Amino acid sequence: MPQYDYDLFTIGAGSGGVRASRYAARLGARVAVAEERYLGGTCVNVGCIPKKLFSYAAHYGEDIEHAAGYGWRVAAPGFDWAALVANKDREIARLNTVYAKLLSGAGVTLLEGRATLVDAHTVELGGKRISARYILIATGGWPVIPPVPGAELAISSNEAFHLARLPRRVLVVGGGYIAVEFASIFHGLGVDTTLVYRGERLIKEFDADLGTFLAAEMKTKGLNIRFRSNIARIERSTRDAGSALHVALEDETSLETDCVMYATGRAPNTRGLGLEQAGVNLAQSGAVAVNADFQSSVPSIYAVGDVIDRVLLTPVALAEGMFVAESLFGSSGRSLEYENIPTAVFSNPNVGTVGLSEARARERHGDIDVYRTTFGSLRHQLTGSGEKVLMKLVVDRKSDRVLGVHMVGPDAGEIIQGFAVALKCGATKRQFDATIGIHPTIAEEFVTLREAV
Repeated sequence: MPQYDYDLFTIGAGSGGVRASRYAARLGARVAVAEERYLGGTCVNVGCIPKKLFSYAAHYGEDIEHAAGYGWRVAAPGFDWAALVANKDREIARLNTVYAKLLSGAGVTLLEGRATLVDAHTVELGGKRISARYILIATGGWPVIPPVPGAELAISSNEAFHLARLPRRVLVVGGGYIAVEFASIFHGLGVDTTLVYRGERLIKEFDADLGTFLAAEMKTKGLNIRFRSNIARIERSTRDAGSALHVALEDETSLETDCVMYATGRAPNTRGLGLEQAGVNLAQSGAVAVNADFQSSVPSIYAVGDVIDRVLLTPVALAEGMFVAESLFGSSGRSLEYENIPTAVFSNPNVGTVGLSEARARERHGDIDVYRTTFGSLRHQLTGSGEKVLMKLVVDRKSDRVLGVHMVGPDAGEIIQGFAVALKCGATKRQFDATIGIHPTIAEEFVTLREAV
């Protein structure tokens, strides 16, 4: 008779938890997954997937406007928010079903409900105790709204996906990728949008040129951005009818809006799981503290994904889940590096980046060369939009190795993915120069940059 009910018990059926569970089961482990909310986690339900669908929707209005430059005569378009939300919900429901089938097909037991830790090898769910040789925490993160007066009147990105109606005016708070994405979405759908950020540069964790250029392009498109601003309080408006809000800023200015959306950060979803009682050390942020093998302070308890607060990206959680499954039940030969992880911001315009920023490259390597260009793409020579593209390479002068590839412009994520492979292979600037470009494309500029700035 087995010592434990399961070899692996995973709490959380998001990207990392599902990947680890499926792979462990395929390696012969007896696996169960507990999920209290929805299959697929943040990414599928209130993150990557619905956000990208909304981003697609937001681009159509601009595309229709630009079509006139190419001879298309289109009547004034109308937009149906309820139809978009309903179609999005139908796709998410389909993906939830896909995740359930993936787990059952791999032989994983799916348990609905909130699981909490009892000790190093025991969880409790629905009043029943279940034992496991290993326990994996994959509960992800959750949006945080600062405790300003009137914060209960604001929403987070979670609620933005389910608004009953599209507001006429929106104030988005934050300067990170979620903030600029939703500001672009609302603006693209015709909402009078203001982005309020306490800092001086958007997406500050990326190369400095990207945030500066992105803000300029967003402003050109008509989106209002207020830097060095922060909300002091939110209250119901006495001057505006309906559900309007009065927002007072710390600089003693104010504005009226119909919706305030905070996108100022996320916290690891560890509260109330019983981790501390089981002896698991948590960081000050609430994240599960793990070593290089994703093992917590309790040897039988592991954690992956947003709950460890390292790199909050779905593909990273997937890779971490694979690593844990293989190290526990496979050959343990897999390695996981956090260098040169590509990522994209689905703002309008898009941002794509991989490798080191210019500032970080100078810190690590000293002498570097920077290649940078801004230009209007061929597509917009007939639209008159004035939209521009930024492309940038950061190169180690001594080795000639390309350290960073950065872009703001259409389909930046699609373009940067290919260059991420090149950086992973250690490509040099000479190899970039020797590569024939595809003409006429935006991407070809990365292999035609010749003069360092």
